[in-house]
Amino acid sequence: MKLDSSVAAVITGGASGLGEATARALAAQGVKVAIFDMNEQKGEAVAKEIGGVFCKVNVTSEEEVDAAFAKAREAHGQERILVNCAGTGNAIKTAGRDKQTGETKHFPLDAFNWIIQINLVGTFRCIAKSAKGMLDLEPVDGERGAIVNTASVAAEDGQMGQAAYSASKGGVVGMTLPIARDLAGDGIRVNTILPGIFNTPLMNAAPPQVKEALAASVPFPKRLGNAEDYASLALQMITNPYFNGEDVRLDGAIRMAPR
Repeated sequence: MKLDSSVAAVITGGASGLGEATARALAAQGVKVAIFDMNEQKGEAVAKEIGGVFCKVNVTSEEEVDAAFAKAREAHGQERILVNCAGTGNAIKTAGRDKQTGETKHFPLDAFNWIIQINLVGTFRCIAKSAKGMLDLEPVDGERGAIVNTASVAAEDGQMGQAAYSASKGGVVGMTLPIARDLAGDGIRVNTILPGIFNTPLMNAAPPQVKEALAASVPFPKRLGNAEDYASLALQMITNPYFNGEDVRLDGAIRMAPR
């Protein structure tokens, strides 16, 4: 896919981190970018800087997602690109004993479901609605659109406490190929990136010594991933017409330890 001002894109979670870097990279190529995010202040600021449009949206809400796509399309027309970066995580053991009280407890099911709804169902919701809109586009070189999803290395080597997170990201990996097959006949490609340990706003809250230790654990290069590394791969998946149905780790060859 050629990137220029004739192309529109939607980036979920585009107000910060991996999504922001991708939004900026696409805008630098002339693409008209719509940012979907819950952080209105940051999202509006980024959209203004890149000449895009901001849509406040919670991906777990059918109504908010519909309204956001309508606003984005009114501003830029039907998107040919969707990049799903919206997501979150938690860390709770499946079952255990409270160290202070000795009381046994299990992973609260509402907390488990919350992660699944955001990371997995939210991603699929945006894919389905974006792909439906892409079907009405005229193909360019046989292609109507490209979709990039964000999973995690936790989909393959999740750590202790990551049952919900790993399940949600494993679901994103698992649905990539069947969705790519569903949409292949209509010229829409689907791929997924599995980031390792990245220097995102969430990671910035960690103490310096923790970040240094994590960086040292990466085989090569011995650093945390940068959002620009993710954006670079996302753009390759979008522009390379033979990139389809793939799940690609982007992790400096790290394999996560149990904890």
